[in-house]
Amino acid sequence: MSSSIISLLALAGKQITIYLGIFTLVAGVIGGLLNIIIFLSLKTFRESSAAFYLTIMSIVNVGQLLTGLLSRIMTSGFGIDWTSTSLFYCKFRWYCFNICATTSMTCICLAIIDQYLATASRAQWRQWCNMKVARRLVVLFVLIWIIQSIPYLIYYDHVVSMTTGTVACVNTNYILQQYSTYVSLLIFQKLLPICITFVFGLLAYNNVQQLSYRTAPLVRRELDKQLTVMILVLIVFAFFTNIPYTVIYIVSTIPQFTQDPVVSAQIQFANLVATYLVYIYFAVSVLKSKI
Repeated sequence: MSSSIISLLALAGKQITIYLGIFTLVAGVIGGLLNIIIFLSLKTFRESSAAFYLTIMSIVNVGQLLTGLLSRIMTSGFGIDWTSTSLFYCKFRWYCFNICATTSMTCICLAIIDQYLATASRAQWRQWCNMKVARRLVVLFVLIWIIQSIPYLIYYDHVVSMTTGTVACVNTNYILQQYSTYVSLLIFQKLLPICITFVFGLLAYNNVQQLSYRTAPLVRRELDKQLTVMILVLIVFAFFTNIPYTVIYIVSTIPQFTQDPVVSAQIQFANLVATYLVYIYFAVSVLKSKI
């Protein structure tokens, strides 16, 4: 009975990987490229610091899908593991994947903070919302995440299994394993961005409610409202797609839940579904049809 449940979950996971994974990949890459084109082609958005953050986010989201989701589809769906056949790809995939993931979450945090400042009543706060500051912040954080990810290039390596003789791409450093799990993934990519976007999202929403009572130009007020709504919708979507993965990931690190083979298979299946929810977040378009 237990073996049939495990086999059924494995089959269901493979089908989800192939069909949902391919759809998410294609839709996400096309949608991301369209986002980039629209943000760069319209002068209104080219001059907006919040739109600049969203442009960078769209770029790294495409990178996230190509380095993370594409490799997962090939490995889990078709049994083709590029990380085990190429040492360069083994190292590069995790290096690029980590940079794209942390940069994406950083950009959504910067975008909502920017909109909070842009809609603030104090003029000195609104002065921080400009392209010069935005470019410097993006360069600063990208450099931080590039440096932070260097250990992935060093410690991810090919390891041959003593039992099966197969080659696998494995993190060979215990400290990096713990840092990657509890600091990079749970804090930098999940908990911290969720908290920041939640707090500043509420503050920005409150500011937008007061915009009609201010003397700012009508075009500027409408642009701020539009960008704020776009970002708030994206934040809500990010919350509901990232929270399940965070909870399941924490549960999977508890030994008591992984000792039973059936429970372990159920957790792995739940983790797979939650992972695709996260990829759907990276694939979703942040543009409304009226833009």
